[in-house]
Amino acid sequence: MSQADNALRLAGVTFETEDKPIIRQASGCAPSGKITALIGPSGAGKTTLLKLCNGLISPTAGQIYIGNAAIQDLPPVTLRRQAGIVLQNSPMIAGTVLDNLALPMTLQGKKLSDQEAAEVMDRVGLPDELLGQDARNLSGGQRQKVSIARTLINESKILLLDEITASLDPESLREIEALIVRLNREQAVTVVWITHNLDQAFRVGEHFWVMADGVIRAEGSAADIRSSDDAAVRQFAEGVKA
Repeated sequence: MSQADNALRLAGVTFETEDKPIIRQASGCAPSGKITALIGPSGAGKTTLLKLCNGLISPTAGQIYIGNAAIQDLPPVTLRRQAGIVLQNSPMIAGTVLDNLALPMTLQGKKLSDQEAAEVMDRVGLPDELLGQDARNLSGGQRQKVSIARTLINESKILLLDEITASLDPESLREIEALIVRLNREQAVTVVWITHNLDQAFRVGEHFWVMADGVIRAEGSAADIRSSDDAAVRQFAEGVKA
């Protein structure tokens, strides 16, 4: 696979805090238009890695590329328009659903039109009647959909998802899964999705990064992961504690 086929590429990425390594020489590629499932045990550094990819924190060493551009060369607004992040707790600002959807535009000094708001609500499967509702009154599934919709306002070509279905009931989980798969297939959105749910990872993932101790220990297809030379990777992929 050539570099042009990758939406996101990590090259020897290291992140340290107070001399403690959190990410160590992580390298990997997220193929364009595919869903990359980022899996590994708790404390492996997965959330930190996702924040590095969005520029929320900066690597101590190494490079992260979106296409051929190193992310440190991109203005923060440009970077976050290209790579949007949705976190597990779906933080909402005080106000209505419309206020939350409009936030990316507001930060750019622009206005979100009613038509644009209605269209993005439709894209995530929410009725536009919710636009005037207090965001605090949304269900967990609705909050996640609004958070995804808010990211889509920027027309991001890369979605970075951090355990976005972890606290949802099974029905809401399936709805969010279906939404992400649909966005990926219909809009060619590249997805990097952290999940501790291995069944989910192998349901939706087309490419995999397996992390442990701050390192991407293996990457590739489901078959590649399950036949890895690394016994710990094989065992984790089969849901067995290494």
